[in-house]
Formats: sequence, C-alpha cells, structure tokens
Amino acid sequence: MQYRKDKNGTELSILGYGCMRFSKKGGRIDIAKTEKELLRAYRAGVNYFDTAYIYPGSEAAVGEIFERNKLRDKVKIATKLPQYLISSRKQLDKYFDEQLSRLRTDHIDYYLMHHLTDIAMWEKLKKVGITEWIAEKKKSGQIRNIGFSYHGNTDNFLKILNDYDWDICQIQYNYFDERSQAGVDGLKAAAAKGIPVVIMEPLRGGKLVNMLPERARTIMEKSGRGWSPAEWSFRWLFNQPEVTVVLSGMNSAAMVRENCRTASNAAAGQLTKKDFAVLAAVTRAIRAKERVGCTGCRYCMPCPRGVDIPGAFRCYNAMFTESKSQGRFQYAQTVGLTKEPAFATQCIGCGKCERHCPQSLPIREKLKEADKALRPLPYKLGIDLARRFMFRKTK
Repeated sequence: MQYRKDKNGTELSILGYGCMRFSKKGGRIDIAKTEKELLRAYRAGVNYFDTAYIYPGSEAAVGEIFERNKLRDKVKIATKLPQYLISSRKQLDKYFDEQLSRLRTDHIDYYLMHHLTDIAMWEKLKKVGITEWIAEKKKSGQIRNIGFSYHGNTDNFLKILNDYDWDICQIQYNYFDERSQAGVDGLKAAAAKGIPVVIMEPLRGGKLVNMLPERARTIMEKSGRGWSPAEWSFRWLFNQPEVTVVLSGMNSAAMVRENCRTASNAAAGQLTKKDFAVLAAVTRAIRAKERVGCTGCRYCMPCPRGVDIPGAFRCYNAMFTESKSQGRFQYAQTVGLTKEPAFATQCIGCGKCERHCPQSLPIREKLKEADKALRPLPYKLGIDLARRFMFRKTK
C-alpha cells in the first residue's frame, strides 16, 4: 500500500474504505462478511475508513468491528455531521455524541460537514455557532481534523474552500466527471492551499464498470495494459499528486484484493500519453449516448441569470448514459438544492452563453429541453419541498 500525507504529516493510505455499501443480510449489514473484508483491507495497508451518520447501520458496524479487533488506534475514521438536520447549537452535540457512541470511540479523526452544495449551507451552520463548536471539539481532542464533503458546482466549492481553515475536503471526481461539481479546478485549488483531497465516486457508483458501453470495454481491452475498468479509473486518480485518498465502497473480497493491488503499485505520473488517449476514447464512447455535446469547459459561465448551464446538461446527459432517475436525482442534488436556484427556466434568452461556447451549441434551445426532461411535476414538487426544509431559518 502507498501513502500520502495530510496537513499534519499523517500518512493516509491512497485507497480508502468507503463504508456506505456494506453487504446486507436480512435487511441489515452482514457483520461477519463485512468484518472479513475490512480486516483484509486493513492487513493490506488501508488505514482510512469513511462513514456517515445517515449510512444505515454503518457507523455502528465500523465501531463494533474495530473495537472487537482492537484496531481503533491503528486506523483513521472519517464520519460526517448531518448538517441538513442542524438548526440549533444543541443539535451539534446531540448528533456528535450519538456518533461517538455508535463508533465506540472518544474521538473522530476526520469530521466532515456532510453534503454541502452551496455556501449558504455553510453560512447557516456558522449562524448556529459551528466554528466555535469546532474550536472547542478540537481543543478537547474529540475532533482531530475538520473538513467537508461536497456536491455542488465549482464556484460554490471555491467559496466554501476559501471561507475557513479546513484540514481536509471530499469531492466526487473521476475521469468522466473531470469538469463536473468541484472538478479538476477545485481539486487543484484545494491542493494549492495544502488541503488533502479525498475522492468519492471514483467509479460513479459502479457505472464506470457495470454500465460501460461495449465499445468502451473493447478500447480498454485492446490497449494492451490488461487493466480492468476499475483499475483504469483508480490509476487515473492515483496518477494525480493532488489526490490524497480515493474511496472505494468495497463489498467483496475480490474488490478488496484488486483495489489494494492497484493501490500498491500505482503512483503519480505513471500514465503515458497512450493511456490518456485510451481514456479519452473511452469517454467519447460513453458520451456517444448523450443528448448535448457539452464538455463542461464552463466558457458559457457565469450566466447573468444564475443558470448552471454545464450542470443542467451534465444531468440531462446522465438520463441517457445512466438512467432517467439518476439524471433527475443529480439535477435536484447539484442544481436544485442551492440557496440561489440555478434552474434552466431562469434563462432569459440573452445568448451570451452561445457566443462563448467552443462547441457552438444551441444552448438556449437545449436548456428548455433539458429542464422539461429533468423536472417533471413530481420532481418539481419534491425539490420545492426539500428547498423549504434545507433553507429554513435557524434558531
């Protein structure tokens, strides 16, 4: 296993264990099977384990397994504050104490604000006293490092990144989503500030393995590398020195074995021009199913009316490269749930975006098409309800 350092010089395994997708048995986490897989990963050198308050049963399973095997002081646990449930200072302690109990520990190594999509969410936490609370917990040693996980656009990521002295951050990032969400610009901005970056969804929830077009698989097979689709994805990430840890939601011995092997012999700067050409061809093969040829370059931004143009098109395309429900969910998550709405319907047809688009896309026309597909009535109602809850006034 190879390691990269956090801000304090602590060595973290470049492969981290994502604890959201543990195997289930009878509707509950299969503790016996999960324990074998976690221990296999630990013995292979994995020392970073990532869970969250809302992953059903996950924190409790991690706590039980590490306590039974006397591993708590030998691993680093990352978990997350459910910030979307917080409306008062009292609730900060309530959820944190519950997490300590579940994890059977007296401290959290890396504590992240879960699922930020907008600077407004961080501002809301500041109003209930989060910065003072963090200072108290760090002074007591109950929190060793503070960070945030992120699912919004690049602009909001940079605002949050620059608003506080973070110890770590977590973003969705893979070779297909290089320009989506925080993206490569966010990754490099964090690294420039010395902030370790943990990568989630390196395989897009398995879609860069299980849903690859046959053409894409053929391109990888003919490369001569002998790498599986998963290994291609991980190697692309490990190739970037700005990446600190890549999470994988492993739930089989085979996954643990393959990913640990890759993390033991992959390094920054190893990929060749031919390798990048292979991944570019694979990306084109995936994008062949897309409805809009948007590359996410963001030359169309900022929109004077606040429309997240690349975000809308990315989600619209996901309806056809993944599934309708996934595209709509991603749209609600990354475009709909920002304090200042970024919907395509806000477009006034000024045409500024089209004048700057390198692809000469009919952006105004495609935005109308995308919004109609992404927000049928049930989704509109659901997004409106979620917005009222998330952006309610704090006490």
